Amino acid sequence: MSPLLQFTNRGIYCEAGDFYIDPWKPVNRAFITHAHSDHAYRGHDLYLAHRQSIPVLQYRLGEDINVQSMDYNETIFHNGVKISLHPAGHIIGSAQVRVEKDGEVWVMSGDYKLENDCLSPRFEPVQCNVFITESTFGLPIYQWKPQSQIFDHIKRWWQKNQEENVCSIIMCYALGKAQRILCGIDLGIGPVYAHGAIENINEILRKAGEPIPPVRRITPETTKDDLRKALVLATSSVLNTSWLRKLAPFSIGYASGWMQVRGNKRRRAADAGFVLSDHADWSGLNETVKATGAQKVFVTHGFTYQFAKWLREQGLDAHEVKTAFKGESIDETTDETGTESIIENTAS
Repeated sequence: MSPLLQFTNRGIYCEAGDFYIDPWKPVNRAFITHAHSDHAYRGHDLYLAHRQSIPVLQYRLGEDINVQSMDYNETIFHNGVKISLHPAGHIIGSAQVRVEKDGEVWVMSGDYKLENDCLSPRFEPVQCNVFITESTFGLPIYQWKPQSQIFDHIKRWWQKNQEENVCSIIMCYALGKAQRILCGIDLGIGPVYAHGAIENINEILRKAGEPIPPVRRITPETTKDDLRKALVLATSSVLNTSWLRKLAPFSIGYASGWMQVRGNKRRRAADAGFVLSDHADWSGLNETVKATGAQKVFVTHGFTYQFAKWLREQGLDAHEVKTAFKGESIDETTDETGTESIIENTAS
């Protein structure tokens, strides 16, 4: 008998229910864990996702995609297979996919984090027989400090730059990280601006009712004097462009879990590194695997070999699997529609 979920060249497939989870090639029916581009591809006949993901999915993939929304803990059936979505805590609308048939339960985590960002519902561990986990930061060196400390670090860096009349620019993901920063920083310090790729996402989320604070969009009319005391959120696609040069003088910081490694800050000539990730750290990955109660674990994207080996040493039946998922990257590029795609994954 085939396993309930299989790893195919199109993605994670449930033969009994005839559907895929986060497939990277066109399929008839695709459950999407979240709207990042390495999990939500174009070309599927039907998308199923949490309702909070849908506005961004339509923005990125087209208003005409055939999409069915679900709520957390809502249950549907396909060919006798029971499927439900559960909070992953990664970004707004992110979900784990629980699949059950004949009493056997598999959970595909997608990307996830345990810390509450006050935007996405907090991660909920789901009991299962088999757990599919990411491992973007699956090494013991990746241990996150409380986000309150990171936001205090950003505040002090911003204030120092203000004293020197230098614009503060944070490079971050347009979907997820940018909104988390906006909701976590002290907005009373000074004006906050955003690159168009970020503000486009912000506007979509605001229209959908998400509590994204208002910021100013950078336009051709924005002057250097406007930015002297400002914080600017931008994607790293602006590096070495005229758009960025027009903001000078500035100081550049990166918000990423990869800033845990000092060499990454140095290689990108960053002035500041803020260790802020929307993925679980080493402790979070281990805590989650334990909480699921799963005896069999498949490890995707990231430090798959190391984390699977570690889990086997803990007595679990763990295996690394290859997928098209990328996890967190330091760099993003922006395509002609203003959306982002990952161009580098330092874990691979």
